[in-house]
Amino acid sequence: METDVSGQEPRIGVFVCHCGINIGGVVRVPEVVDYAKTLKGVAYVDENLYTCSQDTQEKMKKAIQEHGLNRVIVASCSPRTHEPLFQETLREAGLNKYLFEMTNIRDQCSWVHMHQPWKHGQGKRTASNDRGEIAPLEAP
Repeated sequence: METDVSGQEPRIGVFVCHCGINIGGVVRVPEVVDYAKTLKGVAYVDENLYTCSQDTQEKMKKAIQEHGLNRVIVASCSPRTHEPLFQETLREAGLNKYLFEMTNIRDQCSWVHMHQPWKHGQGKRTASNDRGEIAPLEAP
């Protein structure tokens, strides 16, 4: 059964993926995590080696329940291949699957800068803030 979150203040969960070395070899994931914690409406932040793994999907469902999350952002790889997986996880946790945003930090941050890794963490704001500013506006 889907939880009615209309009228609730946003309680956003942010899940940041290392994707092995695909992301973690270039992007300073702990800095992205620290920055995401400062964004308005963010109630929970977690970093994972592989956010798409079955273990992490279960961890995500548990976090949604335990922290009362009503919106989710995943900073990882391409939504073309993984968005349906995360939307299904939200649905299984009782949330509308459209209360989900995905930011592609693999293709749009890590891969384009693989020969010039982030020197000052400038990607952390781009990687998390573009979705962090949108998620609170999402409504069921």
